Amino acid sequence: MALSTISSYSSSSSVTSPWLYDVFWSFRGEDTRDIFTAHLYHALTQKGIPTYLDEDELRRGDEISPALFQAIEGSRIFIIILSKNYASSTWCLDELLKMLDQSKKSKQQRVLPVFYHVDPSDIRHQRESFGEALAKHAEKLNVDNKKLQLWKAALQEVANLSGYPLIRNGNESEFIETIVQDVSRMANDHLYLHVAEHPVGLKPHVENVKLCLSVGTKDIRMIGIFGVGGIGKTTLAKAIYNSIAFEFEASCFLLIDSDTWNQVNRLVQLQNTLLSKLVGECRSLKVDNIDMGINMIKRRLHSKRVLLILDGIDHSDQLKVLVGTRNWFGKGSRIIITTRDQHLLTAQGVDSTYEMMGLNQDDAFHLFCWQAFKSEKPVDGYGEFVEQIINYAGRLPLVLTVLGSDLYGRIKKEWESALDQYRKIHHQDIQKILQTSYDRLSENEKNVFLDIACFFNGQQLYIVTWMLDSFGSDPNFSIPRLREKSLISEFHGILRMHNLLQDMDREIV
Repeated sequence: MALSTISSYSSSSSVTSPWLYDVFWSFRGEDTRDIFTAHLYHALTQKGIPTYLDEDELRRGDEISPALFQAIEGSRIFIIILSKNYASSTWCLDELLKMLDQSKKSKQQRVLPVFYHVDPSDIRHQRESFGEALAKHAEKLNVDNKKLQLWKAALQEVANLSGYPLIRNGNESEFIETIVQDVSRMANDHLYLHVAEHPVGLKPHVENVKLCLSVGTKDIRMIGIFGVGGIGKTTLAKAIYNSIAFEFEASCFLLIDSDTWNQVNRLVQLQNTLLSKLVGECRSLKVDNIDMGINMIKRRLHSKRVLLILDGIDHSDQLKVLVGTRNWFGKGSRIIITTRDQHLLTAQGVDSTYEMMGLNQDDAFHLFCWQAFKSEKPVDGYGEFVEQIINYAGRLPLVLTVLGSDLYGRIKKEWESALDQYRKIHHQDIQKILQTSYDRLSENEKNVFLDIACFFNGQQLYIVTWMLDSFGSDPNFSIPRLREKSLISEFHGILRMHNLLQDMDREIV
């Protein structure tokens, strides 16, 4: 099945971390604030873990404030310190209800109860101080019976969770260190990747690929994302990773260094990184050679449900040593490959492919304006320049980003001069990206590529094929290869090449 991208985008999509905090605290201040809670809070913040501390001064009236509800919804981990007087606070009980409800709605949120000098069985059966507190709520606070039953059920539920019991006279420092280590590991289980400063038009792409992935089914799926350099393949792959990685037992975003694909040491290093991310740090997993790495990947991951993204594949050897076949991985696994070469995906036998296309006019306009003016619209008097840049860039996100940053804060004369220079010589960052595609071609493919750039761009395919064949250039093989590498396209029998690629080829000639 082949998928093509749609032309309409959302300019306000954001696919970064959804969390405001890693940790939200719920505790009875008078019991633990100046001792245990203060020490644990300090230890977590020292680790750089964003933490929301529920202060008593934020509590006004009888109901939880919207700010606290928002903090709960935006936190990954809930630390509930169940102390002797926890249940005496209706605020704590309402927070408990909200946190348990959130953890049921989201697979990503975790509840960690800390049994601070209390017996979980007393909480479960509402004995001792917990039973006394609930009885007082029922009598003195005029609590309706439905709310009381919800509180009781919540206390039973949290008491049944695996937590951290601190007995009297226990070593509190060691206890805190154990919690900090566990929370740190949970917070780092799925670190969100930086996608883009302005992810314009990205959300529809993410949704389309997610439909193709069908995460949750037990089959093992391998899909490919392809397109010309600078089109946004890596940005899309990062956004997908952030969106679905939490649904797998382990996940890995592996950036391939395309300049060193044929170096054995680099392939072994990639195997080591893959195993480290998907299995965990372990000295016994040290890979010494490629064959050893293949066997270890198959043996360690064949029963594990993983998400693996290989970004920037440009040679079949990379796929052979990293994701040889689907049965290397456990049921429900998903492998995503980004490449400039569609044929690599076909040869690998991926289940589906997704072609990245350039931005539409509106999104290209917005992306460039964000880079060049730090706003959605150009500064007065610069509109004509913006249109020229977009036409020159051919709506490639990378080009728009590079040129927008390059022109930010410059006066009109500098814009005019820069536009003249761009038309003569590509910006060095853009040239590097485009040149890489050319350098990877075979000699015959290079010759055909240059011929199309100089003579045949916009010509009918059958005429181009006939003429190149008459010169012995073997176009019947080379032209399909150039299409697979996203260097040329065909529309209604007409050959097309991106203007920037054509300019680059002419400079080479």
